[in-house]
Amino acid sequence: MFVDLSCWINVIAMNYNAQTGSNFQADLIMNQRIHLFCSVVFIVTAICSSTLEAQTRSKEDPKFTRARHYMVETAVRQAGVTDERVLSSMLQTRRHEFVLRRDQFRAYLDAGVPIGSAQTISSPFIVAYMTQMLDPQPTDRVLEIGTGSGYQAAILSPLVKEVYSIEIVEALGKRAAKVLKKLKYENVFTKIGDGYKGWEEHAPFDKVIVTCSPEDVPQPLVDQLREGGLLIVPMGQRHQQTLYLMIKKDGKLVTEALRPTLFVPMTGAAEDARKVKPDPTDPQILNFDFEEGLDEKGFVKGWYYQRRLELIAGDEAPSGEHYVKFSNDVPGQHAHVMQGFAIDGRSVSAVDFEAHLKLENVKRGIYNEDIPVAMISFYDEDRRHLKDAVLDPLSFNKDWHKLEMKSIRVPIATKDAIVRIGMFGATGTAKFDAVKLTVSKKSN
Repeated sequence: MFVDLSCWINVIAMNYNAQTGSNFQADLIMNQRIHLFCSVVFIVTAICSSTLEAQTRSKEDPKFTRARHYMVETAVRQAGVTDERVLSSMLQTRRHEFVLRRDQFRAYLDAGVPIGSAQTISSPFIVAYMTQMLDPQPTDRVLEIGTGSGYQAAILSPLVKEVYSIEIVEALGKRAAKVLKKLKYENVFTKIGDGYKGWEEHAPFDKVIVTCSPEDVPQPLVDQLREGGLLIVPMGQRHQQTLYLMIKKDGKLVTEALRPTLFVPMTGAAEDARKVKPDPTDPQILNFDFEEGLDEKGFVKGWYYQRRLELIAGDEAPSGEHYVKFSNDVPGQHAHVMQGFAIDGRSVSAVDFEAHLKLENVKRGIYNEDIPVAMISFYDEDRRHLKDAVLDPLSFNKDWHKLEMKSIRVPIATKDAIVRIGMFGATGTAKFDAVKLTVSKKSN
């Protein structure tokens, strides 16, 4: 998974500050300027399997336990994951063990976190959502393509009989295997190899989960899935993907589109066979004025991770006949949409960014920085965050007005970027239209 909106958790900040003397919250705000915080008191009832019990016998720092509870409630349960077994596994699995030590303070944000080798650990919501849609059963033997950090395999472990996980990047595969062994996930088996080929000697599998994005489903994975088995995979172009759930019937896959998404590409043979590749020298925001409508599942086309958003038609739209409206009545709650695209900082040195915005009854959220914004975040080839460019409203409760930034410097190491628009913790209503990006300067 690439990057999702962050749910900034205050309890981590307080503990981190106390231990390191760093201004954790200020660092987070400067890094992404967006954060959400759960102020809801909740009770999570979890029935733990023997695997989870084995994992949790050793003492854990209470700050991680509290942060994980917040994460499960705000980023997973409130976002629509309802399977109690999945929620239990998410609650008990120590996500901070699966990221690099320097990034452990980010482990319980609703965000993808870089794990090295141009890969990321998927956001908690996506891990939970994919797990729920896979309908894991205690007798299932599951094939995972893309071990990454090992976190997805760890979530599946207490829910199924066996997990077979393949990672093409040797360094990641070895590190994940070490962590899984340390945490006693004894029913997870890993190997280094090209996931395109599957794991034939252990086939057939009841379920297949692909945590990287090919252009098409590799045939070996179809062959190794049992009749009636389920496969879940993000598929499509490099930055325009859809998460699909597939069932094998009469030797063929019957496909259901679930939702737009953004994952790192499947490398190896799958990437070699990719027909459509992005042009990083000509970055564009697709469906920038929302005129392309909704897909069959009710999501705005071209954008992903839609939360609390409506597509509105009417003469009020500054550009065309449509705009999007975000509504939120709970401070700190998710209300946003995103789009990723390729951009090469060696070819594009500066861009212009603009958006039209109308605010109604808007109030700040938990923090002063919780306000409606449009922003671009730039990332390097390892998915490390480089820089943000933020369009702030000059005042709240204002009629349609144009926000713009000219000649935004693009860091030379940039390979990808993500545009985010939404409430970002504020309450009230925010309407957006004509979210445009144009290249203002190319490198010589």
